[in-house]
This record gives sequence, C-alpha cells and structure tokens, in this order.
Amino acid sequence: MNCSKNPDFVLSGLLSDPDKRQFLFGLFMALYLLGLLGNLLLLLAIGADIRLHTPMYFFLSQLSLVDLCFTTTTAPKMLEALWTNNGSITFSECLAQLYFFAVFADMDNLLLTAMAIDRYAAVCHPLHYPLIMTLGRCGLLVGGSWGVALSVSLVHALLLSQLAFYTHQEIPHFFCDFGPLFQLSCSDAHLNENLMMVLAGLLGISPLLCTVSSYVHILHAVAKAPSAQGKKKALVTCSSHLSVVILFYSTVFATYLKPPSTSHSSGELVAAVMYTLVTPTLNPFIYSLRNKDVKSSLKRVWGIESSWD
Repeated sequence: MNCSKNPDFVLSGLLSDPDKRQFLFGLFMALYLLGLLGNLLLLLAIGADIRLHTPMYFFLSQLSLVDLCFTTTTAPKMLEALWTNNGSITFSECLAQLYFFAVFADMDNLLLTAMAIDRYAAVCHPLHYPLIMTLGRCGLLVGGSWGVALSVSLVHALLLSQLAFYTHQEIPHFFCDFGPLFQLSCSDAHLNENLMMVLAGLLGISPLLCTVSSYVHILHAVAKAPSAQGKKKALVTCSSHLSVVILFYSTVFATYLKPPSTSHSSGELVAAVMYTLVTPTLNPFIYSLRNKDVKSSLKRVWGIESSWD
C-alpha cells in the first residue's frame, strides 16, 4: 500500500448496512436539530433574563455554546455520509474535524469541573459564595479552560500531522478520531500515541478528580445539614449537574477506556453516538426540566407555554 502525509479516507462506520441508512439519517437529523434548538433556547433565555446572570447560569451558557459547536463538528459530515452513501474525507478535513472535536470535548470536561467548583462553593460556603465566585474568577475559569483546550488539542493535531498514512483507506467510524487514524498510520506512531495518551489522561483525570472531590465535600455538607428541607434544597441544586456529569463520563469511558489503536466495535460506535450527539442534545433539557427559573424565562421572553410543569 502507498503511504502519504496527505491521504484521502472514507468514514464507513455507519455505512455498512444500507437498509438502515434512511432510518439513521432521520434519527440523527432529528437529534441534531433538537440539540441545536435546545441549546440555542437556553442561551437566549440566560442572555435575556437578568435574573439568570449568575455564576451558575454563566457556566451553563458556556456549556450550551460548547455543545452547539461540539455536535456541529461531527453531525453534518455524518449526515452527509448517510444521505449520499459517500463518507469520503480528505486528510486536511479530517485533521480539522479532529482538532475542533478535541477542543470542544475538552471544554465540556473542563466546564463541568468549573460547574462542580461553583456548586461546591454554593453548598459548602453559602455565606461567602458571592465573594468566592466573583465575575473575574468565573471569567478566569472559563478563559483558562479555553486556553488549555485549544493548546492541548493543537499539540494533538500537530503530533498526528507528522505521521504518514496508508492512502484510500476506510475509517471504521463516523468521524475522524485518534484511535482509527493511528491504525491507518504507516509510520512508527508509538511515541506520538503515548504522548497523546499522557496528555489526554492528564486532561481527563485531573478534572474528574476535582469534580469527584467537590461532590464528596457537597455530600458531606448535605449530611450535616440540620433540616430535611435544607438537604433537599442542596440536592436539587446539584442534581441537574450531577446527572450531566454521570451521562458525560459514562459515555466517554465506554468510548475511550481502551488503547487508542484498538479497533472499534459496534457497541463503541453506539457509545460514540451517545457521547457526540445524544449527550449534548439532552444537556439543555436536563437543566431545564426541573428549573423553574429557566422555564419562567422562556415563557416570559418568548411566550412559550411549557408542558414541563
């Protein structure tokens, strides 16, 4: 086989069964549009209502923005491949998709950690909360997260761009990801792969440990609360975020808790669909279903009669 540093690929992960292409196209198009609508409405609700200009909703608006970008990184190409039965993609397009996918995936991870810190401050230090979560510190958390995500993803892309790949090969996935690309490399990729695993591990494990630590302290504070009403209020405050954290990390672990160069099974493709499309679609609804402030804002600003009450 020929090797090239600028090969063409075919994203074939969802094209193996022609009988299911129309069904999958309709399903994924509906999920993609629902995710766009849900995240846009949440962004508009937070931006338009002065009552929602708080640290918690500031982080939530950033999460909605990132989820919008995250799904748009992979869904359009996936839908195009299903509609045309042609998953062709150039290496430049593949590298660009992989870079932005890594940026927004890392941002999801880091923002969920920032939101865990915010919930820790609100539950464990309620009297000092306005002094702890100032506008400047919130901006620093988000700005720092963007800086880390952009820098680490750039390193990943640069390491991958140095490799040569077999030409005209199928990628058994619906988007360009590190593992399938390493399988198609005809260069010695062990050093690049190990460096990327170390970076991804550090960026994945450190925020997760911070989130877990925050919730250990939160649960300890809730257990010490003198009244049942106080415990319930604290748990309701954190329930939406905790649901999103569990959904995010469970799908990430199902997708990536293995060496990057191992093959993708159908179960891992399902987990990847959950991670890249379903979870970002569900996030705004998880945060809205039990949130009276958001539902009230949507009703008042756009006249939406919510059926969630």
